[in-house]
Amino acid sequence: MSRPEPPFAHDRTPKIGVLLVNLGTPDAPTSAAVRRYLAQFLSDPRVVEIPAAIWRPLLHGPVLMSRPRKSAAKYAKIWTKDGSPLLVHSLRQRTLLRGALGERLKRLGLPSDFCPVEFGMRYGNPSMGGAIDALRAAGAEKILVFPLYPQYAASTTGTAIDAVGEHMAGIRWVPGLRFVDAFARDAGYLSALAQVVNDYWMKEGRGEHLVLSFHGLPKRTLDLGDPYHCQCHATARLLARELGLADTQWTLAFQSRFGRAQWLQPYTSDKLVALAKGGTRRVDVFCPGFVADCLETLEEIGIEGRAMFEKAGGTALRAIPCLNGHPAWIAALTDLALANLQGWLTAPPDADARALTLARAKTLGAMR
Repeated sequence: MSRPEPPFAHDRTPKIGVLLVNLGTPDAPTSAAVRRYLAQFLSDPRVVEIPAAIWRPLLHGPVLMSRPRKSAAKYAKIWTKDGSPLLVHSLRQRTLLRGALGERLKRLGLPSDFCPVEFGMRYGNPSMGGAIDALRAAGAEKILVFPLYPQYAASTTGTAIDAVGEHMAGIRWVPGLRFVDAFARDAGYLSALAQVVNDYWMKEGRGEHLVLSFHGLPKRTLDLGDPYHCQCHATARLLARELGLADTQWTLAFQSRFGRAQWLQPYTSDKLVALAKGGTRRVDVFCPGFVADCLETLEEIGIEGRAMFEKAGGTALRAIPCLNGHPAWIAALTDLALANLQGWLTAPPDADARALTLARAKTLGAMR
């Protein structure tokens, strides 16, 4: 379906847009809102790679009949007065990137508003489509799509790229597009992770062991060619080196299993229990694959993981906050955006050049 085009003028000032993307969140911690969110999320064939004829009856039967109520109760435990933590942190990241990018552009001799920044969720609100339309309305003729997933997976970055293509199918003048596919080994990202952990340890003290927990995926995704597993290991190894940790002082693990299939191992839950039973009393858990705190970090690790660890004999599990709005992360995010905008950061036409373009267009019969 064709979408209306933004108003066009020959004397416009073209801009370059940056679209930040994250996974999504329900609009409220209620069964109805979670059901809408899960219906969209779990209908994505990149997320659940089961033939639709088999999966659809299960999704709209037992899954959406039982899971929304349980998930809503979990969301209610972490919901803030401002809404979903993931959305709150993501919108703040957008605002901070706008300011940092504007300052860097001024140093390059470009207008501070040359690169408008918007944020969209792959599932739920605010939508990616709405964010793309906002960038186009702001004059963006080229857009850098920046999924905030440090490690690439088809079910995260891949489906975000799909969503951009689906939205562009209804646009007549499709903007130039670039995509950030991953930044698992980026020096700025790794330095920001290390600073967050060190800041926490300076303030709260250091636990006996550090668990680096990444979101899990079915093992089948590795067998089919996803680089996710390898990139998680690379991030964990490089972060541990940045923190100066010996191999015995940290563990990589994968959380958030769903269903009966085998997932990437070791499982975070198993590792926490094993550490507690092995005599570790204080464990710190950090989630490098999440750039913002969300249900998986605050509830699954901070509440469920803590209870599991303590039940197995541990004394204290501390969930170290994610990157969120940490200055080092915003600096790294700005550097990553600028690196991926190279070749596009040319000065827009000045007022005289725009007036001349308009005059030529009117000579040829243009109305504006």
